[in-house]
Amino acid sequence: MPVSAQHWSRLSDEKLLQLRFCDLGLGAPHRPRLRRAIERLYDELAGRGIRLRPHLWLADEWFSPDGIPGIAIPFYLAHPRLERLERRMTRQVEGGDDATLMRILRHEAGHAVDTAWRLRRRKCFRETFGPASQRYPSTYHARPGSRRYVQHLDEWYAQSHPTEDFAETFAVWLQPRSAWRSRYAGWPALGKLELVAGLMQELRDEAPRVRCRAHIEPIDRNRQTLAEHYRRKLAHRARRRPASLDTVLCRVFAADPPRPRAPRAAALLRAQRPGLLASLLREPGMDRYSAGQLLDMAVDRCDAMVLHLRGDRRTALREARAGLTRLARTYLRWRSPLLRL
Repeated sequence: MPVSAQHWSRLSDEKLLQLRFCDLGLGAPHRPRLRRAIERLYDELAGRGIRLRPHLWLADEWFSPDGIPGIAIPFYLAHPRLERLERRMTRQVEGGDDATLMRILRHEAGHAVDTAWRLRRRKCFRETFGPASQRYPSTYHARPGSRRYVQHLDEWYAQSHPTEDFAETFAVWLQPRSAWRSRYAGWPALGKLELVAGLMQELRDEAPRVRCRAHIEPIDRNRQTLAEHYRRKLAHRARRRPASLDTVLCRVFAADPPRPRAPRAAALLRAQRPGLLASLLREPGMDRYSAGQLLDMAVDRCDAMVLHLRGDRRTALREARAGLTRLARTYLRWRSPLLRL
């Protein structure tokens, strides 16, 4: 049966992890910090003439379900004790500060608006952002320098899928005083922002067409233990390492040759493998097999993306070594709590 927060908030991490979500007694997102952010979101939508107040509920992660114009908020934002556990297990809290919380809420509101008025069915949506029916990738290969997308959430999230592109563009448009016209002047992304502005003007004061108020995967019905949740979450993150690897490599190397006959990045990494391997092995907790796998993935991804050196070999090697070392540390942080569960 559910237990009070006064009880489980005093438990050690190890004991708290053994509880099921449904036993935490969490209901609606009533925490004052959350309520203030939600009301602020409602005010921003109303200020733009958008007649939608997305309903919100607690779940195990952020999402806005297809067909339901609402927003699921991760359980850990319901209580400071759960935030501390999330930070220990994942080394981050998505929405843990007010600015990030509002950015994510605006993004999820974009999904809710898309659903509420079935915007993805419109020809202009498909022509501008792409078909929403496109398969959602488990990983994506971002181009950090691309100006075809707005920059809002981390990891160039707008590039992951057409619906995410729309939600990110909507979030930038919705944010008060974002000055998006001047910030994105000369960018192809400006056309997307202008389309969103036009669509929202067209929908101004129009009632939503989809009004389903269902709660999908609510936390109070989740019989999974917190330990099981984090085990799966961390395992999923470990499988997504190539996406983070692509980000590191694209920061160091160039997708388009900066000059004729620019050396290939994969050739540099192959030639410098012994030194790079030795550098990775100096990281506490890193084993030879994992370091070798990381280097092999880096070479494969450089080949697949046809990356080239931007400048001289010495600078590229130094930056590659630093980037791979950061990635190795991230891997070790993900792996450690997973092994303790």
